[in-house]
Amino acid sequence: MANLKEIRTRISSVQKTKQVTAAMKMVSAAKLKKAQDSIVKIRPFANKLHDILSNLTGSLTNSDDNLYGEERKPEKILLVAITSNKGLCGAFNANVIKRVTILAGTTYAEQSRRGSLHILAIGKQGFKILKKTYNVVGEFNHVYDNLSFENVSAISSSVMEEFVDGKYDKVELVYNQFKNAGVQILTTEQFLPVDQPEEEKSSRTEYIFEPNQEEILGELIPKSLKIQFFKALLDSFASEHGARMTAMHKATDNASDLIQDLNLTYNKARQAAITNEILEIVSGANALAD
Repeated sequence: MANLKEIRTRISSVQKTKQVTAAMKMVSAAKLKKAQDSIVKIRPFANKLHDILSNLTGSLTNSDDNLYGEERKPEKILLVAITSNKGLCGAFNANVIKRVTILAGTTYAEQSRRGSLHILAIGKQGFKILKKTYNVVGEFNHVYDNLSFENVSAISSSVMEEFVDGKYDKVELVYNQFKNAGVQILTTEQFLPVDQPEEEKSSRTEYIFEPNQEEILGELIPKSLKIQFFKALLDSFASEHGARMTAMHKATDNASDLIQDLNLTYNKARQAAITNEILEIVSGANALAD
């Protein structure tokens, strides 16, 4: 059994760790509230705009107008892996990295073998792992310093331009979709070309354009895509804080349980030490009496 000093030192260490995890839980809870409000507000708008975008691109017959919905043979693939800059959030980052690895080894195994599978990493945690194995063509860790639509638009615009220029035939987003503080849904979402639902392919909606089709297409489609990209970042950001809050809550509970066990061990060791001292005193007294 460990001596009393070692047990006291360990109890003190675990108590300090508990204070840190409890503080991190409170910070994540505060940040989660703001991030959750942002994603809840934008999600209905983004989803409805995405439906309109799918119908609009499906109704186009001129390939020159349908720049972002052009279906091409997927020879060159870009996977956008959205993780976090910081750790201590459970399996949040590991799940995204694992999904990218599975896609690279199954769905896009041929492109990966040819070197035509590229990774765009958003978040330090994903970047430092994925760069060891795959061709990471860019990193945008700074976007979390100020997660605004303007900053994210610069990234999405670059990806959209590369698709239109033919650098990539398909772009997919891999991220954690926010459901609640304790649940994050790992999502693989096709960003480009614009995905058309099956029912929309069979029954396309006819639109009346005002002022004209060119202006509507020039404004609505790029903005809708940027909003979809921004929504994915907001989803991931809220999921990160939810995952970290849950992880730190569990860590705090585990620290409390460990402290309780260590206190019990300490008391047993202290009781044993006192008993031994009493026995030594009684034995000495008996020896003197004899």
